Amino acid sequence: MHFTFANPTAPKGGSLTLSTTFPIRNFSGAWGMGAGPAPGLYRTNDMLFVRSADELSALYGLLADGISLSTDQKSLFIRLNPLARWHDGVPVTTRDLLFSYNALKSFSPTSRPYLDSWIESFDVINDRELVIRHRDVFTQSNLLAMTTYPVKPAHYYGRGDDPFEVSLEIPLGSGPYRITSHDRDHVQYERVEDYWGRDLPVNRGRHNFDKIRYDVYQDATVAREAFRKGLFDLYLERDIRYWHAANDIPTPRSVRLLKDTRQVDRIIGQQWSLVFNTNREKFRDKRVREALTLAYDFEWQNRTLQHNSQRRALSYFSSSMLAARGLPSEEELLLLTPFRDQIPERVFTKAYQLPISTGFGINRTALEQARQLLADAGWVIDDDRLQDKDGKPFKLDIVTQHPWARRILLPFIKSLGILGIDARLRLLETVQTIRVKQQRQFDMFLNDISFVNPPMASLQYYFSSEYAEPGTGANLGGIRDPVVDFLIERAQRTPDMDIASVACQALDRILLWGFYHIPLNMPEEERFLYWDNFGRPDDSAAVYEYLTDGQTRLIDTWWFDDSKVWSQ
Repeated sequence: MHFTFANPTAPKGGSLTLSTTFPIRNFSGAWGMGAGPAPGLYRTNDMLFVRSADELSALYGLLADGISLSTDQKSLFIRLNPLARWHDGVPVTTRDLLFSYNALKSFSPTSRPYLDSWIESFDVINDRELVIRHRDVFTQSNLLAMTTYPVKPAHYYGRGDDPFEVSLEIPLGSGPYRITSHDRDHVQYERVEDYWGRDLPVNRGRHNFDKIRYDVYQDATVAREAFRKGLFDLYLERDIRYWHAANDIPTPRSVRLLKDTRQVDRIIGQQWSLVFNTNREKFRDKRVREALTLAYDFEWQNRTLQHNSQRRALSYFSSSMLAARGLPSEEELLLLTPFRDQIPERVFTKAYQLPISTGFGINRTALEQARQLLADAGWVIDDDRLQDKDGKPFKLDIVTQHPWARRILLPFIKSLGILGIDARLRLLETVQTIRVKQQRQFDMFLNDISFVNPPMASLQYYFSSEYAEPGTGANLGGIRDPVVDFLIERAQRTPDMDIASVACQALDRILLWGFYHIPLNMPEEERFLYWDNFGRPDDSAAVYEYLTDGQTRLIDTWWFDDSKVWSQ
């Protein structure tokens, strides 16, 4: 048995060199201030369960080899694989799971209330068995969370060290690789020959390289030149300009530079959107938020700047069955009708859509609609400046940490200028960005609001009233809506995916018609180049996996093919 997207006869050996933009600062696996986990670190430590890349929500055991749910669906029993070992040979036990659970609650101020909200107790039965007792019915979201639950070795940290403290000390792991060298500019992993899980069905055909190295390139231009020189093996191109032009380079006959794309259905939602800070007085009026949404000419920037490569995200769950379509279904109406007096009538009578321009010139029709909405909200034009009834001008700060975003935001600022709005772009450094987001010190913020599908575990953190206050979560817009809260709870509490999908579709409508964000593009297809040194399985079915660093990577099923050795 093996995953269908892996080749169980793939040879072991060879080396893979990759690039990363993140300096090597942290091996704890946790996110510290400006110091995320080192790239590829997930390869050193196994999780309880792994997700399949060709199934939406199917899970398979890794550290765990048994699982069952009580008849009242409130107690989850987990049994550990008796073969599971840390790299020092010590067995992985339930003591490690309990230690990690307690450490995680102590480490993060946001983890404790989240865990306490759904876990009543974490009880060890013996070295291999434990039970997680839940306050409510156990849901699919709870189970998916177990695929990211970090398991740390209790005996290694028994001296009182915090396993989640930012540190460059090489940790003791249980996974297929271990760290063998590192500095600020690189980290190298080597395959563990006596890895305990090498013969498990979920690992057959995976983890094929003897060595995997990440070199740090903080500048994308430098990274592209290094790749073309052959200093690393694969490059994920995020700038569409270079995909269409600069990467078409001549190579010697003995060298083959390959290009490929993949659409990854595991990532859904809005890859980028502009978030309104509804704590600001001017954005408490929905008409103002709608007006600015109409002013963004997506088709123009897509044609002129993106080679028409983008698709607009007209849903918070785009590219999935959770997205609202057309008018509400009968099942959605059952959820929404009791709140009809709190919901705009057009939620029930109109399908959500935004103006579609020709992509040429100024979209005057949309700007005229925006100007009327602003006038209805009490904003008037005086001497080409938009101002309120007291004569206060409409000023706007758009904040981002991404220099590349200037090219898509500056045309939007120009459109806002036509409406009389004094808009400015503010570019931040990483540490500044963390503070600005936590304290909500912005008018509008360019944010990534894409989710791993299904997204139920993230809904509360991103959209609920509970996380609307500064410093509490990812609800940067400050959304406070009892209907939203109800639908989130409905989606999270049910173990039935069909019922959860209906709740998400209804939630999508409420959020869209609330105009809390200006939706930009859906998650893009992956565009990558690689030197032809490798064998690849037929991965066309692996649509729920991605190439970028995450819990797992599709590239973990590739292998080095020594028959394709090339020289410059």
